[in-house]
Amino acid sequence: MSNPTAVDLLRRSLDTFLAKDMKGWSELCAEDVIAEFPFAPEGSPARIEGRAALYEYLRGYPDAIDVRALPTLKTYATDDPAVAIAEWSASGQVLANGNPYEMRYATFVTFRDGLIVNYREYWNPLAFLNAMSGARFDG
Repeated sequence: MSNPTAVDLLRRSLDTFLAKDMKGWSELCAEDVIAEFPFAPEGSPARIEGRAALYEYLRGYPDAIDVRALPTLKTYATDDPAVAIAEWSASGQVLANGNPYEMRYATFVTFRDGLIVNYREYWNPLAFLNAMSGARFDG
C-alpha cells in the first residue's frame, strides 16, 4: 500500500474530529504542531503551540458542541505534496443553550512524516459567538 497523501491525512483528521475523538485528533499532530486561528474572537487563542497544548484546547469541545455531521467537504491537493486544503462545514448543536451550530471552515494543513505540523483554520467568529450565546444566527 502506498503512503497516504496530504489529502488522505486531512480527511482522516476530519473523520476523527467528527467521531469526537479529540485525543485521537491530537495524536495525528506532531509534538511541535502549530495551530492557527486567524479569526479567533477576543478571548480565544489565535495560535497554539505543541500537541499537549492543542489537546488541552480541544478536549472539551465535544462537551460544548455536538457536531453531528460534516455536510460539505471539498479537499484540494496543492503543488506542495505536504500541504492540503479543505473547505468544509460542521452541523450540530450547542449543548449549553440548544442553539444550532452551523459553521463553514477553510483549513490549510501541512504534514511532516504523516503528522500535522501546521493547522490553520478560518471560520466566522460572529457565527460562533452567536451560537454560543443566547442569540441565533441566520447568516
